[in-house]
Amino acid sequence: MECEKVPPVLPEGMSILASSGIVLVPFGEVEKEVLIFLKGELAKKFPYPVSLHFPLPLPADSFNTRRKQYSSHPFLEELHKLPDDAFRFLGITGVDLYVRGLNFIFGQAELAGKAAIISLARLREGFYGREEDLYQLQLRSLKEAVHELGHTLGLKHCRNFPCVMMFSNTLMEVDKRSSDFCPSCESMLSDLTDSA
Repeated sequence: MECEKVPPVLPEGMSILASSGIVLVPFGEVEKEVLIFLKGELAKKFPYPVSLHFPLPLPADSFNTRRKQYSSHPFLEELHKLPDDAFRFLGITGVDLYVRGLNFIFGQAELAGKAAIISLARLREGFYGREEDLYQLQLRSLKEAVHELGHTLGLKHCRNFPCVMMFSNTLMEVDKRSSDFCPSCESMLSDLTDSA
């Protein structure tokens, strides 16, 4: 099934930047079905409103021609250039991301910071030569989004299976973990959000 990508103008029903909440910021083309799914599901996972920002272009200086991948740091820098009336920014892109020292990343966040980014590239079945599965992509993107937002709220990696804050280095590890926090992380998150 071919997914519809978000055009430069937001479809009806998508809002532009609501303050004091989590703002989802697509970079380049991102399936609108994924964005709408994340908006609804993240609102159930966190005690903040979730809104969608209009799509931004891929950062010009982010592509590494040798690696044929995009550095994640310019994406985080672009999120910091947005108006400062959001609680957290979560960038979402369809391109393959990396950081120095790693072959790829599913996402990156500033620990106890304001911004995070996730990549859908390696969460897609098509990346591995398999038939695309929109629902699987939505579930995987939710796990990565919750994980990276957890980091922005001060949570570190967790060893309690199947906590969403477990580190994932492979797609199989992403699929095995939950999209929920374990009781320990839930308690820490509650303490962190109460003091925010």
